[in-house]
Amino acid sequence: EFSPYLPAPKDVRVYSYNFRSSLRWSPVEVDRGLVLYTVHFKTGAFNQWDEMNCTRITQTECSFPWSLKERRWTVVLRVRAELGQVTSEWVETDPFVAERNTTIGPPKVKNVIENSDSLLISVTPPFGSEAVDFLQYHVSYWENATSTTVKETKTSNTLFKIGDLKELTLYCVSIQAELRTHSDHRLLGLQSVPRCHRTTIS
Repeated sequence: EFSPYLPAPKDVRVYSYNFRSSLRWSPVEVDRGLVLYTVHFKTGAFNQWDEMNCTRITQTECSFPWSLKERRWTVVLRVRAELGQVTSEWVETDPFVAERNTTIGPPKVKNVIENSDSLLISVTPPFGSEAVDFLQYHVSYWENATSTTVKETKTSNTLFKIGDLKELTLYCVSIQAELRTHSDHRLLGLQSVPRCHRTTIS
């Protein structure tokens, strides 16, 4: 049974980036002895707590196992501290759904070909996509001048062209991915760091 003398873990939350997810928490401080932690999970479909390869561990992080890689599942986790035979109370997370709650990183710019009136850009998606994914790229670009207007275009291709540019001009480009899921939920990712390229002379 849990003991009021052993505090429960604090700052318990799921961190998820590009669908790689883990549960993290702050260490429980005690005067003596080694505090261990145990994590359980349950899904929305199967309302029963189960072990998660993180039983009596010393670290304050537990990665999701492959069995929880289904992005649409609703998952609830709980963690407790253990010191010898003494255990703390369980701390439960809010329900987590990867396709709604993950953070999507920026796409990687693989290659840029500079022409006199256009930039041909090739990107790599931020994560290995599944067949049901629909990824769209929001492309922002602007002349690298002091006061300038940002233009935007959208594409679902990993190779695309930004046209109607001035020659011998420095343009900066930033891209973010948007994931549209089967349930038409939209998840907008982080923007890439702007990269600047000069158009050539015709």
